[in-house]
Amino acid sequence: MALETGFKCANATLQAMGLAGVSKAHWNYTSAQLVTETLRLNQGTLTDTGALAVDTGEFTGRSPKDKFCVKDANTENSVWWGDINIAFEPAKFDALYNRVTEYLSNKEVYIRDSYACADNRFRLNVRVVTETPWANLFAKDLFLRPTPTEIQNFNAEWHIVQAPGFKADPAIDGTRQANFAVINFTKKIILIGGTAYTGEIKKGIFTVLNYVLPHEKQILSMHCSANVGAEGDTCIFFGLSGTGKTTLSADPNRRLIGDDEHGWSDTTIFNFEGGCYAKCVDLTKEKEPQIFDAIRFGALVENINYLPNTDTVDYANIAKTENTRAAYPIDHIDNIVTPSLAGLPKNIFFLTADANGVLPPISKLTTAQAMYHFISGYTAKVAGTEVGVTEPQLTFSACFGKAFLPLHPAKYAELLGKKLKETNVNVWLLNTGWTGGAYGTGSRIKLSYTRALITAALTGKLDNVTYETLPVFDLAMPTACEGVPDEMLNPRNTWADKHAYDEKANNLGAAFVKNFEQYTAGSSAEIIAAQPKVSVKA
Repeated sequence: MALETGFKCANATLQAMGLAGVSKAHWNYTSAQLVTETLRLNQGTLTDTGALAVDTGEFTGRSPKDKFCVKDANTENSVWWGDINIAFEPAKFDALYNRVTEYLSNKEVYIRDSYACADNRFRLNVRVVTETPWANLFAKDLFLRPTPTEIQNFNAEWHIVQAPGFKADPAIDGTRQANFAVINFTKKIILIGGTAYTGEIKKGIFTVLNYVLPHEKQILSMHCSANVGAEGDTCIFFGLSGTGKTTLSADPNRRLIGDDEHGWSDTTIFNFEGGCYAKCVDLTKEKEPQIFDAIRFGALVENINYLPNTDTVDYANIAKTENTRAAYPIDHIDNIVTPSLAGLPKNIFFLTADANGVLPPISKLTTAQAMYHFISGYTAKVAGTEVGVTEPQLTFSACFGKAFLPLHPAKYAELLGKKLKETNVNVWLLNTGWTGGAYGTGSRIKLSYTRALITAALTGKLDNVTYETLPVFDLAMPTACEGVPDEMLNPRNTWADKHAYDEKANNLGAAFVKNFEQYTAGSSAEIIAAQPKVSVKA
């Protein structure tokens, strides 16, 4: 099952991949051809904007418990094994791969030659084989697209084989259930079956890059958005869902580098992808004009519903899933950087929607604090919308992307710390959550205030103001910022009950400390020393 590439003959390539038995292979179809194929097979419909709409079936999101990594001599001592990276036997992988390729025999497949990493020094050529034409359109939209000349001499380093129609048998295949996504770092294959959710393709390669770049090339891989100003100043936004990462990085005065996945090299911040995969629940032209206008011919929308008796998408309808998505090439958006890279960052924002109302609207982090908060990846979400529920649900996701980390989070934090020490970068913790009290008592920080804080940070207006320290977390908070009321900058000042604030801050600090216990063994003393100073009650 060797997948050494360099074959210019399609038949030889299929033979090497174990796919010689397919009835027909459609190579590098255009968007129009893939749309036509999807409609011919009755697998999708066209919206009134020309986008292709499909349903992904049983799975409308990723299945983290069914994501595996082959454990062999190359990965045994490097991968961070556990519930994020679940070990899979090499022999089981080989047998499962053979069963999938046998399943694809006598079927038509769609093959896409693409690559990841806009900085050509780190380019990763990827060949994607899909069972459906619309999944191939997704790959075309999301990955970077080689030129026709490059395709003629394309040598694939990694292969993705996606067969949603194949259902695994756990007793035979060693999977948990019928669906699976298995990464083999030695054979450089991602094998996906039993699920048609296209995000498994995207995040599979992201996981690969999260291993290859830091482990082999000392390049920091990041789950973040990035943009660049007119003066060439690059800015990075880290943040989990709901913190405002996409909204805040979309700035009419700055050009977008990318919205989700990037690398930090010695000289560049570069996009891994060639497209965007945006959540589109409640999408409107007024709220997100760039995303709304990008969903046109060539784009793919997943699991949406139409307005009755129309071909107009009802983005407010989440009957199928809240995770409705739109995939489109990045050039469907105006005001982008081409190619998708820029110079080293001057500012980094860690976004958190703190529903406890404890953290300041903005604070400046030391290098040690930056590494600590990077590993912690904190935000908070409201547990539910039912009557009487007012307590938030804490959420920690290491490096703002725990589900995609094949290495211990401390490895990424140490790389970040090294980058910060080598360059003059400001790191800011930005709270887009609550002030004046926790959720249910306080209020959400106004977007206009958040944008004013970002602008002040980007333009250097926070460099020479007075700072004070937030207890427990030891965070440095500015005492003044143009466009933001002074009293808001220290969160304790906004609470009517100061004792209640102190108790809530101590409780949140304790949650940070407890969450970090799982990373202590792999973290340096410098990082551990940056954790909150919690008061222990007698």
